[in-house]
Amino acid sequence: MIWHLNCGCVFEKIMHPAGAEAWKHFDRTYPDFTSDPRNVRLGLCTDGFTPFGHTFAPYSCWPVFVTVYNLPPAMCMKPESIFLSLIIQGPRSPGKNIDVMLQPLIDELKELWYNGVKTYDSFRHEHFIMRAALMWTITDFPGYGMVSGWSTHGRLSCPYCQENSKAFHLPNGRKISFFDCHRQFLPPDHPFRRNRSEFTKGHVENRAPPERLSGDDML
Repeated sequence: MIWHLNCGCVFEKIMHPAGAEAWKHFDRTYPDFTSDPRNVRLGLCTDGFTPFGHTFAPYSCWPVFVTVYNLPPAMCMKPESIFLSLIIQGPRSPGKNIDVMLQPLIDELKELWYNGVKTYDSFRHEHFIMRAALMWTITDFPGYGMVSGWSTHGRLSCPYCQENSKAFHLPNGRKISFFDCHRQFLPPDHPFRRNRSEFTKGHVENRAPPERLSGDDML
């Protein structure tokens, strides 16, 4: 459980979240949490599926998994390290009401974050107060909208671009297109930025990507 303290950042390439900037930023922001490396860092994953196929009556099943990222890469994705916390089932997708279904899990996560629970360390043969932090969620884009509450439909569905989105309505289909919105995120010297034929005809992309907002900016 303390693998990440000594071995999390020894790779030239990111092979584990412990080597990523988000993990390091969390360490700097919450030193009281990171002072004990036994405190647990969690990820939450959910997605829906139809268990009986499309030939039977409509039915939706949304398993919610929690995984522990204190463990090394070879262990954190093993089935024994992933916990099935909830199964949300019913005749249709929970949609925007998924937060109601997640409330018991959220209450437990808040308890683990603020107060912690008394836990026995079998290696050191001692009790300690273990806290836990939900570091991130893993979903597809529609699931992201349900879990976060962000609208993933329409021109403003990109959480990074927001009002600076270059998405547009197709003139004949009335649908939103995000064609050629990605080149602004490429390095300034990338050849795709100067490509006038494979993307928007005759257009060279010179704009920088939108400034990424911090949590304080969003609040």
